[in-house]
Amino acid sequence: MTDAFERILSFVETELSFATSHYNDDYLDRRISSRIRRTESDGYAEYYERLQTDPAEHRALLESMSINVTGFFRNPEVWAGIRAIVRELASDAGQLRIWSAACADGREPYSISMLVHDDQAIDPASVEILATDISEPALETARRGVYTGSRTADIDDQLQFIDEYTDYVDVQEGTYTITDQIKRLVSFERHDLITDDPIPGFDLIVCRNVLIYIDAEHKRPMLETLSKSLRSGGYLVIGKAETIPPGLDTSFCTLEPRLRMYSRR
Repeated sequence: MTDAFERILSFVETELSFATSHYNDDYLDRRISSRIRRTESDGYAEYYERLQTDPAEHRALLESMSINVTGFFRNPEVWAGIRAIVRELASDAGQLRIWSAACADGREPYSISMLVHDDQAIDPASVEILATDISEPALETARRGVYTGSRTADIDDQLQFIDEYTDYVDVQEGTYTITDQIKRLVSFERHDLITDDPIPGFDLIVCRNVLIYIDAEHKRPMLETLSKSLRSGGYLVIGKAETIPPGLDTSFCTLEPRLRMYSRR
């Protein structure tokens, strides 16, 4: 990588308080190069100069760097497995606590809330859903709960996992608004999985499509945070393209290897 690229990373880390050192360089380069193209800058050096004088670009770059690969009910076969886990947990007495970690724009926790409301075997009043992300702009979008379909994201197709999804989503001219009923189960907070403390007592943590972007040395603190946040016997679901690296899996038992579902030992 060039000196200018390294200066950009240093600026983002020290001035914008985004821990670039946690992420692999290929991921960071893709996000920075995207902003270079969007701003029509002539390479890393000119873009670095722009960052010195354009506060609006700070927010745009931070939003670009936050991991936002998401969708409603992404990988339906995984969601069938999540539904089975939630049903099992809901059969026990007491409150059911679920954490959607690195929730991006909120579609994952709202999917969990819809799943809960749509299943007669589950009492929504017994469920709490915490949704966290490192990106404040992503959390702002999540709290609004308003989404627009695009050429690359057919929201109607995503929502077909629920037979009568319009009970939970108001659809008006290509805009999809999450109903208050679904929102009420979800609370949003900022949380950094690598540097912030664990949040103990969860029965289920869904943390998908984050580990693949993280440097190997920073996967350990992330997985330790997740492990310490789960009660004994609690469940963890990660992305289908992700694995728990050898040597870091001592806290977890594999339940469904194809679906990347684990339980805490």
